[in-house]
Amino acid sequence: MISADLKGKRALVTGGASGIGLATVEMLLKAGASVAVNDLKTSKGLVEQVARLKRLGFDVYSAPGDVSCTDEVNHMVDAAAQAMGGIDYLVNNAATPGTKALIPANDLVSQDDAFWEKLVSVNLVGPFRCVRAALPYLKESKGAIVNVASVAAMGGGCSSTTYASTKAGLVSMTRELAKGLAPDIRVNAVAPGWVKSSGWDCSWNEEEADAAAQEMIPLKRIGEPVDYAEPIFYLCAGGQYMTGQTIVVDGGLLA
Repeated sequence: MISADLKGKRALVTGGASGIGLATVEMLLKAGASVAVNDLKTSKGLVEQVARLKRLGFDVYSAPGDVSCTDEVNHMVDAAAQAMGGIDYLVNNAATPGTKALIPANDLVSQDDAFWEKLVSVNLVGPFRCVRAALPYLKESKGAIVNVASVAAMGGGCSSTTYASTKAGLVSMTRELAKGLAPDIRVNAVAPGWVKSSGWDCSWNEEEADAAAQEMIPLKRIGEPVDYAEPIFYLCAGGQYMTGQTIVVDGGLLA
């Protein structure tokens, strides 16, 4: 497990109350950073996880807000920055598949305009809203942005064509923002593969998923949230000469 001394650093992690987001929050906190955890205002997990982490003595803050709403994003980012005294790292992890069951690529009826609008607003415009709102703080700190994309962007399987398209857009956005915000701010992305117990991109039960992993993934297992949090952590704390890159983390699935 990689580590770094991040005392004095401040991070905002969207979708941080569970899964990859929560694993990232915990890694940053353990390294000494202050972290604002974002999730929906209705998220019980946000309340529970922030309270748990506070009891453990970490410098953690609740930053509720819906990334699909510009006003909520602006308020959330400003409140987080005020609480921590600025922002060094922005991790754009919040996203939605919009469905619990896989939608076949030939099923265009299920992917109606409302479905597209929801996923585009959360998965693609949402990260852009967060970057735009956090930009003054990141410029001041000469910080870093990490976007959480998906192997779906590269044809690695997904919950829907719509979802894959939003993640492909996020990979492209990462490159554009890297050029536009350089040299002050580094912008990179991580593209996770299958995530253990996520309920995303796969309608199999856990036993079926494990069997599929044995057959399809060279490392013979589905990734745990911490497997993806580690490269996110690296792109925040290290990688000082890296920008515009998307690191695929999938156990060799796309190989």
